Amino acid sequence: MAVLCGLTWQGTGDLEFSVPTGFVHSALPHGARGLASSSIRAREDSWLKSLFVRKVDPRKDAHSNLLAKKETSSLYKLQFHNVKPDCLDAYNKICQEVLPKIHEDKHYPCTLVGTWNTWYGEQDQAVHLWRYEGGYPALTEVMNKLRENQEFVEFRKARSNMLLSRRNQLLLEFSFWNEPAPRAGPNIYELRSYQLRPGTMIEWGNYWARAIRFRQDNGEAVGGFFSQIGQLYMVHHLWAYKDLQTREDIRNAAWHKHGWEELVYYTVPLIQEMESRIMIPQKTSPLQ
Repeated sequence: MAVLCGLTWQGTGDLEFSVPTGFVHSALPHGARGLASSSIRAREDSWLKSLFVRKVDPRKDAHSNLLAKKETSSLYKLQFHNVKPDCLDAYNKICQEVLPKIHEDKHYPCTLVGTWNTWYGEQDQAVHLWRYEGGYPALTEVMNKLRENQEFVEFRKARSNMLLSRRNQLLLEFSFWNEPAPRAGPNIYELRSYQLRPGTMIEWGNYWARAIRFRQDNGEAVGGFFSQIGQLYMVHHLWAYKDLQTREDIRNAAWHKHGWEELVYYTVPLIQEMESRIMIPQKTSPLQ
């Protein structure tokens, strides 16, 4: 191929014109130049957007069917309670008195997975994780029974005077994570929460299904969940470590495993926001 005075010669056949953009711009009347420039800029903007805007593939099924465990119908509730600083000890005391009774009562189809206070992250905060065996019907049954439980009614009344705010989420568990099970301590726990871009949950699950093996050698993986009700497109990963230095060592070791850096490379663009909480289990928490 040769270019002669703006003419592109393919070697055979006719000559093709290849006119520089600047030549077109100077040759056009003044009014038409703006139209040509706008068209060129529009194409350039479109090309740039294609580099930075992720395309979201259409889904054929709900997240709950594609990502959750099929062999169980467990539903999880994650609670965040922001406590008045001068009431934290009293709050912990009444929680340690009342919550284990619900956990141990066979008439309630729920279990207390863990209960913590935030150490690093949002201060004066309590975090509770419940499992409802039987999904939404179990959740409804527990709620109805607690309304008739006079001790719990009094507990809620006392608790309300100790709180600044509270919120919760209903979650399902990723199929490729282990189900959280009681463990002996002492441990610290890290709850890493990710706000994903809408439409990217399946992609996140596909990457982590292959990569979770990189983080299971030391038994630090406790549970992985995604939201169903509450703040949507939220993912929570729960980890356990002996202490902060052990956490640092384990996380650094992951970078020496082939494939881990690829997971990070492909999942970071899926995240809008992320947060890490370091938590200390309460005395009555099944996860110690």
